[in-house]
Amino acid sequence: MSVGPREHIAVLRNPSAGRGRHRDEVAAALEVLRGTGREVRLLDADTTAEASRACREAVAGGAAAVVVVGGDGTVHLAIQALAGTGVPLGVLPAGTGNDFASETAASGTSSGVSSGGSAVALAAAGIVDALGAGRSRPVDLARCTGPDGYDEWFAAVFAAGFDAIVNERANQMRWPRGPRRYDIAILAELTRLKARRYLIAMDAPDGVDGQRTKIEQDAILVAVGNTASYGGGMRMCPAADATDGLLDIVVGARMSRATLVRLQPRLYHGTHVGHPLVSTYRARSVEIYADGIVGYADGERACALPVTITADPGALLLLA
Repeated sequence: MSVGPREHIAVLRNPSAGRGRHRDEVAAALEVLRGTGREVRLLDADTTAEASRACREAVAGGAAAVVVVGGDGTVHLAIQALAGTGVPLGVLPAGTGNDFASETAASGTSSGVSSGGSAVALAAAGIVDALGAGRSRPVDLARCTGPDGYDEWFAAVFAAGFDAIVNERANQMRWPRGPRRYDIAILAELTRLKARRYLIAMDAPDGVDGQRTKIEQDAILVAVGNTASYGGGMRMCPAADATDGLLDIVVGARMSRATLVRLQPRLYHGTHVGHPLVSTYRARSVEIYADGIVGYADGERACALPVTITADPGALLLLA
């Protein structure tokens, strides 16, 4: 079905992203987008379901691009509508965690603030420049399927180990609100730390048909990365590259509480992969089986294991 010329810019805004720290910068960035001469249509939504529907309607309705204002959770929502459509994504990184934007340099963003202005301002300028030049570039996504018909893309990291268990506990807690809830959840899960039995099956990254690697072991950390980082800069899969058509898998074997606590600061530099209890793999697809684990994709609750995750090369266009 033809939708006519794609001229307007759809903007999905998460009003709570970054706890409102970037409100003035975002307002200025939206004015910059309006300066392109294109109509800017805001897709504000009160619920995840409304946001998802608004994104799909924007794509079906002829949006030239979808720009998200927020962090990895807002990007995660948008890519469900954008994957495979050819409609590009721009990111104004205004979330608590902006890992995907930083890792892919989406719309000219970077992990920090340069002398030229804030990350949000730089991203707005990059989006305007890319739209004017008709410029975008493809990046990979990862497609995850699981029980009960679960089928979604993720952009950054799928967590299926201790970090996912912490997220699950934190999401079940009613108090306290904010980051302290996760701190308490970490302490609670550390006291009951135990390795889980995982079966992980991977294909051969070099494309040789029929070759599979199977690992069955007790593990504490299990993650699959399309990009390197999640959680606001933790480089769980430091070698992951969203343009190589492959997934990076990181497995941390059975370890003590003390070892896990010592390993945690190294996640921010990606040096944990040098620890003798940590193994890394690369594959086009991976299956993960374990009992009692709910996985988290881009920091969002995904589904219970088992899951199958497949690299989807070039599934998303980024304004860049």
